[in-house]
Amino acid sequence: MTQRAAATAGTSGTAAPTAPGRRISGAVWAALAIVYVVWGSTYLGIRIVVETMPPFLSAGARFVVAGLILAGLVAWRQGPSALKVTRVQLASAAVVGLLLLLGGNGLVVLAETSVPSGLTALLIAVVPAWVVVLRRAFGERPGLGAYSGVLLGLGGLAVLTLPGLSGDVRLWGVLTVIVATVMWSVGSFSSSRIPMPANPFAASAYEMVAGGIGCALVGFGRGEQYGFALDEVSGRSWVALAYLIVFGSLVAFTAYAWLLHSAPLSLVATYAYVNPVVAVLLGGLILGEELSWPIALGGAVVVAGVFLIVSTERRR
Repeated sequence: MTQRAAATAGTSGTAAPTAPGRRISGAVWAALAIVYVVWGSTYLGIRIVVETMPPFLSAGARFVVAGLILAGLVAWRQGPSALKVTRVQLASAAVVGLLLLLGGNGLVVLAETSVPSGLTALLIAVVPAWVVVLRRAFGERPGLGAYSGVLLGLGGLAVLTLPGLSGDVRLWGVLTVIVATVMWSVGSFSSSRIPMPANPFAASAYEMVAGGIGCALVGFGRGEQYGFALDEVSGRSWVALAYLIVFGSLVAFTAYAWLLHSAPLSLVATYAYVNPVVAVLLGGLILGEELSWPIALGGAVVVAGVFLIVSTERRR
């Protein structure tokens, strides 16, 4: 990934500047649509995978396979030298991969065994707020609008997590998602401040393999292999896993990485408040997930906070 890392980090990534009045090309809108829809649908995919697959082992398989495929594509298109890194760069990529994909995505997969996919996406939308907090802690001054967005986001988070307001959702699952957002934010924030591989695709491949191995080790440590049989996995769980590998971890990431070099970061970052809407709609349409008024209210407040943060960064 690093999927979503730069955009969630507010201004920690860089994108090609766009001159005032310059029209956004059709290719940019097409790539943005892929990121909007595909990443918004990954929450639904995860929910279907964990119906019959153990959470951490399925996440481990997803990221290891996707990372190896991406590494092969990098070597094929750019030559084996594109994968060369120093030990420090490899260690940095592994740390970021563990934070993002084990701590961030792995915990989300675990949480989705009890939390609806739409609610999960709404909770994760608060990530840009955590990144603003981290930036301030390290001496940056994000701006008054960003601080207001943080307060809005945290207020929405409070509504989403208050016991008794989210129906039958287990509180431990909601808190697990919140921990995952913090881990993802730390990984996103760190990726621009430690010596990473120069090639972003190679870096992402190493991150996915490291994060996938970490997820698998946690899965084995939790004993997820006991009582698990491949012949008991449903066909739709296999399809969902394949979808996450091919579209979630490869197609959408490629579109996202291209966008970072071809579109304003402020435009790319809009995925942060579009993905939750897509996830809620798909969860309701396909899985029949209920959209209660606390979830709708809390989600709207979170998305408003993220919108304020992104809008503030766009003016800076």
